[in-house]
Amino acid sequence: MFMSVVTHSPGVPVYAELAGARVVITGLTPDTGVDLARAFADHKCRVVVQTPDDGPEMAAVATLLSESAAEIALFTQTFGDAHEAVRFAQGPAMSFGGLDVAINLVRIGAADLAGKTSLEAIDDLVSERLLAPTLMTRVIANRMRLTMTEGLILNVVMTERPADDASEVMIGILRSAVATITRREAQQWAGEGVRINAVGPRGFMDASGGGACLTSGPDIAALALYLAGRKGRQLSGHVFDAEGVATRGC
Repeated sequence: MFMSVVTHSPGVPVYAELAGARVVITGLTPDTGVDLARAFADHKCRVVVQTPDDGPEMAAVATLLSESAAEIALFTQTFGDAHEAVRFAQGPAMSFGGLDVAINLVRIGAADLAGKTSLEAIDDLVSERLLAPTLMTRVIANRMRLTMTEGLILNVVMTERPADDASEVMIGILRSAVATITRREAQQWAGEGVRINAVGPRGFMDASGGGACLTSGPDIAALALYLAGRKGRQLSGHVFDAEGVATRGC
């Protein structure tokens, strides 16, 4: 399975079929998604990056990616709302004429929970943060359908380890919502050859059952490569467990 590539020597392509693939990564920051972006750049993909960060650290990341990627297009902008995310998916995301892989990064930290003490407030927070990636998924999947591309969409939702009851509740609601959305969208687009998967926070019930769990940026990068490659083309509608990756960075 995909975990077999986690220990592969860095910088050595594992999936030759990904060379030249058109990839968009949204939500990239210097501490979120760099391992993932480097993995696709090292496979000589053409990478479109959206980042809300315009600082020197992000500029250094972009320079690093440009050294190995076949092509790179960097867009520094913040999505003020879901409609701006949709416009990005309709326009800049298609800089290379279409997409083979789309990865949307969503990070929810302790600061996002500040003042969210009721179940309703936490539920509203989850709905708000998942709206943009859900709408972008639909726009990109439809573009893949129109161009007859058997592509992958991977939504990666990261949280910190729960520090209190509110965090536990949020993670439970978030995990359930991610699973529901992923199954629904995967079923919707299955007939078009579009695969939709997600990485979501490991809930309490999931943790009690044991099993494999993604715990670092390289883990998530290895999974994304596996799902995008030939070996992962039978997988859709799955949510893979991650734990604490927002705490350590991804």
